[in-house]
Formats: sequence, C-alpha cells, structure tokens
Amino acid sequence: MATEASFTVPSDEFPLGTVFEQLPDVSVELERIIPARDVVIPYFWVRGTEVDDIEGAFSEHPGVTGIQFIDSVKDDHLLRVEWAVDYDDVLTTLTETEIALIEAVGTDKEWTFDIRGDSRDDIAGFQSRCREVGIPITLTKLHALTPIETATEEALTATQQEALVLAYERGYFESPRETTMEEIGDELGITQQAVASRLRRGINYILGNTLSDVSAPSR
Repeated sequence: MATEASFTVPSDEFPLGTVFEQLPDVSVELERIIPARDVVIPYFWVRGTEVDDIEGAFSEHPGVTGIQFIDSVKDDHLLRVEWAVDYDDVLTTLTETEIALIEAVGTDKEWTFDIRGDSRDDIAGFQSRCREVGIPITLTKLHALTPIETATEEALTATQQEALVLAYERGYFESPRETTMEEIGDELGITQQAVASRLRRGINYILGNTLSDVSAPSR
C-alpha cells in the first residue's frame, strides 16, 4: 500500500543549509519533486528576508555547483540550483530509490521532508540507502494513505494537516484571531514563514477539492 513518511535532517546536513549561517531567521522551501532518472527539479524559495544579494547568502557546498536568482515577490525569493551529480544527499537518494518528495522546508534547526512511496518497503529501502551513504535522517511519521488520499496526487501532507489542525484548535481562523502564526510556529518548532506556507498549501488543496465538486447553480 502507498505509504507517506516524514523525516528530518540537521540543517547543515543538506547543501542549501549554508544560507542559515548568514540568515538564521529565513525558511527555505523546495518546489515539489517527482523523481525521474538523473533529474531533480532545481527550484526553491527563500522566505522571510529582504536581502538584495540573496545568492551571496549561500556559502559554497560540495553538493551545489551554482545558484541563480530568478524572481522575488515581496520578501519571498525564487532561486534555481544546480546540484552536483556525484554528491550523495537526500535528493539524489530520493531519485535513486524513486521516492516522491511532497514537501521540504528548512530552518536553522532542521530540514523536514515529506515523502511518498508505493509501499512501506520502498520507504525502508530509502532509509537503508541513506544509512549507506551516511545521511543522518530521523523518521518522525509513517502511515499508509487512506482511500481519499490515494485518489489525488495533491493530498494533504502530514505537516500541512498538523499545521491546519493546530491553527483551528488555537482559534487562528476566528474573528478576531485568538493566536498568531508566530505562536503556532513556536508550538511546531518552525518559523512563521513555514507555518504560512503549510496553511496556504493545505487550504488551497481543501478549497480546490471542495469547489471542484460544487455544481454550477441552475438558472
């Protein structure tokens, strides 16, 4: 049965983690990746900074051969990265084991990855490969997908659901609001920007699926 898992790695154990040396308050979010042989989608967002030279905030790392600025939307910056093909990291291991990356968010504390495999054995194979190449991953969640989740490729990830449930329980959606994204982030151990990203993606998924089932009103 298809299985979804979440795991973490220390912030400095992933090539893009060098940004936290200069900008410890930002969050980094990778664009969603569906693995293909020798191909990794190279786009990512840096959120929560107004630094002009965002490329210069990344120190050299053996896993990266180049970083190029693409565009900015307020204090969110889209960049493109060229990965070193001969460097063993989480993304190359995901590609080798044909595991899909659903979401990845990095802070100065750690990187959190949500992944999906065709079976529990596939997830176990990914873990084994990480151990072989010395990647210190910590598995935090593992569960089989429900029939509703398997019906769509854009199902809520575990981290999105966690953020939405906590925001609802704490009264974030009340008027006036009874909590803030910063307070939610403190409870989850992530940045305010990471909370915003998870809520936005989760709400977008829920609305998209709900509204698509609503028939047009009759005249």
